[in-house]
Amino acid sequence: MAVSVSRDLSVSVTTDINADKLTDRRQALRESIQKGEPKALGVSQVMIGVMVMSYSIPLLSTEFTEVVTFGVPWWSGLSFIAAGVVAIVMEKQSSMKLLGVCMVVTLVAILVSLLAIIFYFIDLHNNPETPCNHSLTPATHYIQLYECDHQHYATVFSYGIKSSLLLFTIIQITISSTLSYIMYMERRHYGPYSSLNQGVPSTPILVTAPDFN
Repeated sequence: MAVSVSRDLSVSVTTDINADKLTDRRQALRESIQKGEPKALGVSQVMIGVMVMSYSIPLLSTEFTEVVTFGVPWWSGLSFIAAGVVAIVMEKQSSMKLLGVCMVVTLVAILVSLLAIIFYFIDLHNNPETPCNHSLTPATHYIQLYECDHQHYATVFSYGIKSSLLLFTIIQITISSTLSYIMYMERRHYGPYSSLNQGVPSTPILVTAPDFN
């Protein structure tokens, strides 16, 4: 709202319809986003990212394979955490600009997840569980059995952890895809209102000062 006074003491009050519409639409956008529970989805992404990074620490004590060599759990976990943090912030500060940023970060997290899944499948295929060979001679039975069991359980342990990380990553893709769909629908519904300042002109209201003569 703007107020201007002319030389003849007439007061012109301008009502900014654009500002009122933008305020209403921002409030509607905030309420609509909150219905989609982005905070809950964001917290889930952060938790999955932390779990992926923490569960992968024991892999450092096993044989280094493709997953450990390329640091897949760590850069994928960080992308999950970043996407979750942006989703949490978006619920508190709803705006079209932040909505677009959240969409980009979430899509990047999905691409990273897909790349991580490829690494996991390749690693699990190239490094299967090592079977134990029990056809041993009595003289060296205990020594060879110990070596076989050690290698067998090490590969079983590593295989199990990588399978768990693969499962977490698939869950992460599901959450990110759901959040991306929600944000896309919100942006599609409220996107046309981001340029309201160029649309409807302000409405002036002319108020004339009383004549005391």
